[in-house]
Amino acid sequence: MIRYTQEHFWVRLEEGAGAIAGITRHAQDTLGEIVLVDVQAQGRQSENAIVGVVESVKTASDLHMPLDAEIAEVNPALQDMPGLVNDDPMGAGWILRLANVDGARFATLLDEAAYLALTNG
Repeated sequence: MIRYTQEHFWVRLEEGAGAIAGITRHAQDTLGEIVLVDVQAQGRQSENAIVGVVESVKTASDLHMPLDAEIAEVNPALQDMPGLVNDDPMGAGWILRLANVDGARFATLLDEAAYLALTNG
């Protein structure tokens, strides 16, 4: 199941209390060609905390933590190939692997219909 934040992150639950997260197709379309994904934060982070930045040829945008969780991994492929976020934002272009995700809080994030209403409204 995938949920979305108002800051244009998607979050997909995995087995146990883990999740994978990244920016949405809408966000990467808005940013344009991504040239850098830089996540400096590690460990447990609060929801909405700025954990890094995505830079494109047009602009830079802060990455906001989608949920209270632990950053277990940053996608290592993005160091050499940040364009994966443009090519496959909800697949190979994922940004964060999260641990210790609160499933009840995850359930309160936007579903696809609510996210589409937010971005098309």
